[in-house]
Amino acid sequence: MRVLSFTILSMILLSSLSLSGVLCAQELAGVIDFHAHSDPDSVPRSIDALDLARLAKSQGMRGLVLKNHFEPTASLAYVVRKEVPGIEAFGGIALDLPVGGLNPEAIEKMASVKGGWGRVVWLPTVDSENDVRRSKENRPFVSVVRDGKITPEVVKVLTVIARRDLVLETGHSSAQESLVIIREARQRGIKRIVVTHAMSPGEDMTVPQMQEAAKMGAYLELVANGLFMNPPREPDIHEIAAAIKAVGPEHCILASDLGRADLPLHPEGLKRFFDGLLKQGLKQSEIDVMAKVNPAKLLGLGPA
Repeated sequence: MRVLSFTILSMILLSSLSLSGVLCAQELAGVIDFHAHSDPDSVPRSIDALDLARLAKSQGMRGLVLKNHFEPTASLAYVVRKEVPGIEAFGGIALDLPVGGLNPEAIEKMASVKGGWGRVVWLPTVDSENDVRRSKENRPFVSVVRDGKITPEVVKVLTVIARRDLVLETGHSSAQESLVIIREARQRGIKRIVVTHAMSPGEDMTVPQMQEAAKMGAYLELVANGLFMNPPREPDIHEIAAAIKAVGPEHCILASDLGRADLPLHPEGLKRFFDGLLKQGLKQSEIDVMAKVNPAKLLGLGPA
């Protein structure tokens, strides 16, 4: 049943895309989607991780970083690699309330999962203080910065990330919080840092803030998902392209952040994202740096 559902899904997707001429395997060859949501999850998703891996592989993609806001994905990455040879799947952990928030032991266990494919740590996302306050919700949250300084709990988390040489993502921290976190992370020896969807609502980094983050050695993640929402949730493609030109492709990564049940599947979304950036004057070589080279560096991979 699982294979059949994937086959039907793939036939529908690939048939529609071939008619519009917007997707072919060659165009996505070597791409690593650094921000991919999938089932199983506790919110509706468009596709499960195994079917997504098969679809990504069929389109020539190199890898996926599987993200879940509520539970670690290192074990899922192990299973994906076993069931779909030829795709480089990675997992991680988002430090939201279901895993105990800023829980260093949870990071240790995630990074120790068989295979060693748990490589990414997101600071709090949907349970971040920034997200909860911005949405005016009355519920518990996880703080990462107080009075302009990282909290003691974040210090413990950064210590584990540095020792394990993991990728630190800023999660749904505010732009100013992210800059504080990046500065502290660099001082504590963390080499791999990503500003999670830097231009999305809630993070809203300005170009000068992105340039400051880049100068400290962080990568700016720019994502496709909001471009497909109605109304669009992200800045438009012109704004994203302008920011890339101002910051420099060498400091950026492109990812889908797709997986919502009402949005395009990841390969389609990435291709439309890349096409939009090309129409804004970016070069294919720059897309390759942001979608292939930089994600591979962050994950400790060599050239494809």
